[in-house]
Amino acid sequence: MSNRTYQKRTAALASAAALAGSAVLMAAPAAHAEVVDVNYQCKTPIGDKSAVSPIDIKGVESGDGYKVTMSWQKGVSSSPVELGKGSMNPSATIKLGGADSGTMTVTGPPNQEAIPANTPIKISDLSGTYTPKKTGKVTFTAGVLTIKALGTTTTCTPTNSPKPSLSLDVTAAGGAGESGSGSSQSGSGSDSGSASSAEGSGSDAALPQTGPEDSAIALGTLGGTVLLAGAAGTLWLTRRNQAARVRR
Repeated sequence: MSNRTYQKRTAALASAAALAGSAVLMAAPAAHAEVVDVNYQCKTPIGDKSAVSPIDIKGVESGDGYKVTMSWQKGVSSSPVELGKGSMNPSATIKLGGADSGTMTVTGPPNQEAIPANTPIKISDLSGTYTPKKTGKVTFTAGVLTIKALGTTTTCTPTNSPKPSLSLDVTAAGGAGESGSGSSQSGSGSDSGSASSAEGSGSDAALPQTGPEDSAIALGTLGGTVLLAGAAGTLWLTRRNQAARVRR
């Protein structure tokens, strides 16, 4: 086999390995989201109220973190008096699970329109930024909703132990996951106010990082090994031919 033919076969094998690696990476799901019904029990200035609202949580990569947005599909609680435009300010916590723990806070703008008396309060989309400290799968579950209006505070707590609305495969900044305590940080969303940060202990063992960099390193190592083997084989054949000529 000529050296040129050998090099062509080596290049073909490397290309096939690269395509196979890309297919595996594309097949791995990076996120899973679903709408979850949350049964809120609300403590209001005029007594207890309850309401069930489907909750949707989405996450989109933003810099070194993820912009997380929480949406309510139905209104919760109500007010005995009309809430004028801009008089109601909502915020909420999201529980973190899986590779991280603790909570993050999401916030949003005040109500853009007046809310009539004794009408379910429609919460605007709330958002914040989650910055992963560990690599792995992190879940996001609806937490406590807080509504501040007209100098009063209403707190709505989930009572039906809702399941996560979102799970994300995240990568910590700087590479592989870290053991010990993990934390979540939140900041300003595109249309939200500033969000707070929360800390919680991480999982007992860091999860390994997988991704394009790992695949590139593996392919580079494979290619280097194959090329070295080919060079050694060529050198051996050359020396053998020279020895045969000398004997003649």
